[in-house]
Amino acid sequence: MNTPEQYGGPAGDVRRSGSAPGSGSAPGSGSGSGPDGMTPLSPVGRLAATVDRLSREVRAAQAEAEGRALIELAKGVLVARLGCGPAEAARQLAELAEQSRATPLEFAVDVINQAARDRMSEVTEAFLAATAAVRATAPGESADDARGADTAEAGEAAPESAAVRLRAAESGALAADDTQAVADALLEQALRPLGAVAVAIWAAGHDGSLTLVGSAGFPPAEAARWRYVPPDVATVARCGLTERSGQWFASLAGTGLPSVGRHQYPDGGRVAVPAGTGGRIHGVLEIAWPAPLAPQPPQVVRQVEALAELCAHTLESYSPPRGPGQEPRVIPDAVELMDLADGLHDPALVLVPHLDAAGHLADFRIQHVNNRFMDPAGRPRAVVGGALLLEAYPMAAGESELFQSVERVYATGEPFRARHLNLTALVDQVPLSAVADISVSRHGNAVLLIWRIEDETARLASLLQHAQRLGRIGGFEENLLTGEITWNAQLFDLYGRPHTSTPVPLEELAAHAHPDDAVTIGRFLRTLLHHRRPASAAFRLRRPDGVTRHVRVVAEPVLDTDDRLLLVRGACQDISAQHWTEVALAATRDQLAHTEQQARERARLTLQLQHAIMPPAQTPLQVPDLQVAVRYRPAETEQLVGGDWYDAVMLPSGLVLLCVGDVAGHGIEAATSMVVLRNALRGLAVTGAGPGQLLSWLNIVAHHLTGGVTATAVCGLYDPVRRTLRWARAGHLPPVLVRGPGAEPLPLVRGMLLGAAAEAAYEEAEAELASGDTLLMYTDGLIERRDRPVEEALTQLLSTVRPTPNSLDQHLDRLLTYSRSDTDDDTCLVGIRVG
Repeated sequence: MNTPEQYGGPAGDVRRSGSAPGSGSAPGSGSGSGPDGMTPLSPVGRLAATVDRLSREVRAAQAEAEGRALIELAKGVLVARLGCGPAEAARQLAELAEQSRATPLEFAVDVINQAARDRMSEVTEAFLAATAAVRATAPGESADDARGADTAEAGEAAPESAAVRLRAAESGALAADDTQAVADALLEQALRPLGAVAVAIWAAGHDGSLTLVGSAGFPPAEAARWRYVPPDVATVARCGLTERSGQWFASLAGTGLPSVGRHQYPDGGRVAVPAGTGGRIHGVLEIAWPAPLAPQPPQVVRQVEALAELCAHTLESYSPPRGPGQEPRVIPDAVELMDLADGLHDPALVLVPHLDAAGHLADFRIQHVNNRFMDPAGRPRAVVGGALLLEAYPMAAGESELFQSVERVYATGEPFRARHLNLTALVDQVPLSAVADISVSRHGNAVLLIWRIEDETARLASLLQHAQRLGRIGGFEENLLTGEITWNAQLFDLYGRPHTSTPVPLEELAAHAHPDDAVTIGRFLRTLLHHRRPASAAFRLRRPDGVTRHVRVVAEPVLDTDDRLLLVRGACQDISAQHWTEVALAATRDQLAHTEQQARERARLTLQLQHAIMPPAQTPLQVPDLQVAVRYRPAETEQLVGGDWYDAVMLPSGLVLLCVGDVAGHGIEAATSMVVLRNALRGLAVTGAGPGQLLSWLNIVAHHLTGGVTATAVCGLYDPVRRTLRWARAGHLPPVLVRGPGAEPLPLVRGMLLGAAAEAAYEEAEAELASGDTLLMYTDGLIERRDRPVEEALTQLLSTVRPTPNSLDQHLDRLLTYSRSDTDDDTCLVGIRVG
């Protein structure tokens, strides 16, 4: 019989180190250099060559032993199937292998897979089927050529090699006496041909911790540093523990998670697969690659999962070694857990796993129910004990996810706690629910489930107490037959009396109230005790500490079966804050009404004053060859009565005084200031001074005699004989001249605001008017808008005034009608038309 090293594939390949035949000089050939520049003929070089040769011989011996074990196992299968002896089985194995054109080791693995029908055989068949499908896509290539091509490519394992690798790894793992040997076998036999460089086997503790129980490919110092990972520390292995399907990371650096060997292989791929059997996870298999890992085909993923299941069988019997002075860790079994549950004051169930025929976790059996057990549906302990969890509580697999939580705790060992979980039992197809606090923990191979069902009566009583405290409400009950009176704590606090004092009877209520409230309390008691109807009253309670509280009492009578008054129950509420709020609100309303009345009266007087001085329209002046018209539009809101003013008067000199102005502000102050400036300008105009001088004098009046008001104004003197207008402005908009089809403002002249400085000079200008010309003076209330500049509003005005109606009055009315101003300000408008 041939030995395994004669066959290709990972199990028999003994040329993983050193030089291949025909590839150049071999050790001891006299040419080339060894490691660190040593020549093979030197003593150190010969020693290194000897160590290399012995290492290859040891690996070959290991491979031969593992291959021989698989061949002997296949012989046993043939002995059982053919009913022959060992020698005949060996001869049949060699002949069948030769006929199938496979090596004896590969054929032996095929025989084992067909006989076992386990996870290893399923993974191998899937891998072979996928490989056959790939080969079928290459037309014209024979099976022998395909096999040769597969084995010839570097880094790509043949399908037969995959089967040998898995079975060799299984053989090595089962023959290993500890987890460290399992790690070595997995790396050398199954993972290194896949490109992996290191492997770590982690055991999961009942508290959620991780212990490194075996590793290969990592430096010993690095493995020692990672021998224990406390609970709740995020690592690559913990990700595999929490994710049932495992975690495949393309690069360790991309995860940001720490792990063993992160300094040796920082950018390499990582895989963490949970190692579990029978629904319970015993640990994690972590595999490291030297470079980023590309997405792997499903066949490779299944191989890794099969290797993790191999680790689970080893971890299932793993017990941590005891160090010096370290007490042995006691894992309580179900019997000890029953004793623990009986000592608890909350309902508790002891659950043990229930496996199906395939060995998978299907449910949990309720092994024990403690004496404090309280079923949400009211069923006795005997009905629940011994049943399956999903049979007794089928709704546990619903929205509450209680069963999933128990399953997770059993698999990972991490305890689970939740508050206010909806616990539902199904009785005669009717769901009965209760709110409970849940605690689930794993102890050895059993699970302890504890719940505390909330007492609805206690919860409502607590809710009522909080409501009474927040509403400052105290309750009472008085038995009129026995004289027994019951107060709650809030009512004692409301009365300002110690809780140990005697409650006050209803008949003595008036003695603790303000004397002015005696009539109200008497009416309340007559309605309640004599008419036997519910009643309420508000009174002032005088407490022993001298504090007076405003209280509202509400009570109702309770009659017995003979319609006699038995007792009275009711409540008192402290409404002091509400009372004083109502008092303050009433005072505020009165003050606001008084203020509004004063404001209306003030606005009315201001408007009367303004209309008395400047009516909306006045009698026109009688001037030859000149039409004069004025308009005043008050503000739409009475509170915005402003200081706009105008004047058009014939002077003794025969000139016509034309002016408009605007005092800053609104209200009575602006109106009275407007009266002062208007009358002052009239008086100053009879002196015969020009408009610039008149504005200079008016500036002195505004600055010194009106309390420091500011105003704008435009003043003009029109000569009917010469048809000329001399004018000046004090910060006001210039007049607009309408001549023919066009309209333009008069050129600006300098002039500052009235009242802004003690003394100011104002520039004058003169404009000659022709027959048919119209001149307009106005205040900003005619054109001002909040959403656009004054220049744009003035342009709009010029487009409006161009079509000149026949009558000057119609012209002014038209301007007021089509004004686009939105400031609700008052407006003055003076217009003259020549001819």
